[in-house]
Amino acid sequence: MQLALLNGERVEAFPGGMAACPTCGAAMIAKCGPRIMHHWAHQGRRSCDPWWENETEWHREWKNQFPAACREISYTAPDGEVHRADIVTATGITIEVQHSAMTDAERISREAFYQNLVWVIDGRGFRNNFELYHMLPDPTAPMAADLVWFPARRGMDGANDGAFWRRSENPDAVQGSGSMVLIHPLRDIRREVMANYRGHQQYDWVRPRTTWLSACCPVYVDFGDEWLFRLEQYGESSLRCVYRIAKRKFIHDAMIETHAGDIASRFYPVGASASASD
Repeated sequence: MQLALLNGERVEAFPGGMAACPTCGAAMIAKCGPRIMHHWAHQGRRSCDPWWENETEWHREWKNQFPAACREISYTAPDGEVHRADIVTATGITIEVQHSAMTDAERISREAFYQNLVWVIDGRGFRNNFELYHMLPDPTAPMAADLVWFPARRGMDGANDGAFWRRSENPDAVQGSGSMVLIHPLRDIRREVMANYRGHQQYDWVRPRTTWLSACCPVYVDFGDEWLFRLEQYGESSLRCVYRIAKRKFIHDAMIETHAGDIASRFYPVGASASASD
């Protein structure tokens, strides 16, 4: 844990420190060795929260993007179940930053418990299995309704560069049925796609962590740079895509929006140098 109670205040670990757990009140001891990240640990037991995981530097860096008052917030359900969220913004959005693998059962439990939840998962460990491909137009743009994109897959150069057919040219064709259609490359409409691009791209995830593809709450993948990639389905289709968003935009929106699903749903400047694509 990053924060524990000392004289009624939440403080970070310091050498030789003793404090109390904000969740269960048990004694905490400071762990401040020269080769470990400073943190608090329960004295005599692993943790009072069964959803606890070892905190990495990546985990700590994410929490430090938010005010201390938003970090490590305990929830108590009506039945007495207690859990400690990584981040809860002043507007009521819970952010869980997840480094380790997770079972479907635990993900479902957390989503039911927190409800207004957004996931940020550490994608650095599977970055080589995650390929980003061509841009897609905003699925709400008028042009998008006429286009049916072929799914991108590693090794399928044509689809990976962008290939589509038009409903208007093939009125009897059914997506996924194997119907004969007139195929177009992305280059035919690249300028129009770029004019309607808001961050959607095709991708392929080899050996995916499937629980995240089934999540009910928004899932953002962090590959360690300035961008996040939200896992989505493209409009009303079954096509999987990601939505690219700047981290600073995500953090900004999480602090002002009241619902997790509204993060990155509106377009306005974030800071003097922000652009519409942020």
